[in-house]
Amino acid sequence: MSEQTLTDPPASRALGESRARVLAALRSADAPVAVQDVAEQVGLHANTARFHLDGLVESGLAERRTEDRTRPGRPRTVYAAIAEEAAEGRRSYRLLAEMLTGLIAENVADPGKAAESAGEAWGRYLADRPPPTHRVDEAEGIRRLSTVLSDAGFAPDPSGSPEQPVIRLRHCPFREIAEERRDVVCGLHLGLMRGVLEEVRAPLTAERLEAFVEPSLCLAHLKPAGKRRR
Repeated sequence: MSEQTLTDPPASRALGESRARVLAALRSADAPVAVQDVAEQVGLHANTARFHLDGLVESGLAERRTEDRTRPGRPRTVYAAIAEEAAEGRRSYRLLAEMLTGLIAENVADPGKAAESAGEAWGRYLADRPPPTHRVDEAEGIRRLSTVLSDAGFAPDPSGSPEQPVIRLRHCPFREIAEERRDVVCGLHLGLMRGVLEEVRAPLTAERLEAFVEPSLCLAHLKPAGKRRR
């Protein structure tokens, strides 16, 4: 296996739109900023902003610190951008992903099911939960799911009929790994969608994920909640 397949592209080219906006917010700040401040500036849910901030830390583009404060109260966690020249260097997260998905596939009795469960937990975490009195219909549920998928880099495009809605996923941010370990990676994605829809109380569930119907297209098929096909 060549070095090129083991290492990731330079971080500046690997960033999605949302993560690039978060990085720009850090670079424009005069001092380290907290998650909520970044979320408000770029228009993301706080959990989604934290997800991208932690991703920037893992990519070597930002650092996580504890806030310096003299007044009473628990110090906040704040983030600051790292100078571009200091952030240069190759990363091997693709290799790490291949190793971990291989570990799951080879050592877990039902890797697809385990991946779905993990994906559901992350979907609930990343979803922006509506107020208790707010009723979410099918259209809003799809919009909320599409927001999470867009922030994660899937380039979603809702389509289909109201009876059989489909979300066209025009970009897989983990395509190379998914091609090798489809049961694990696609299981994670399917679970993530189910977790989001459940957390926002949408009357829908993700029934199945039709992977790579075209080289750069997957189809997420949705169904009314409670009618998930085995």
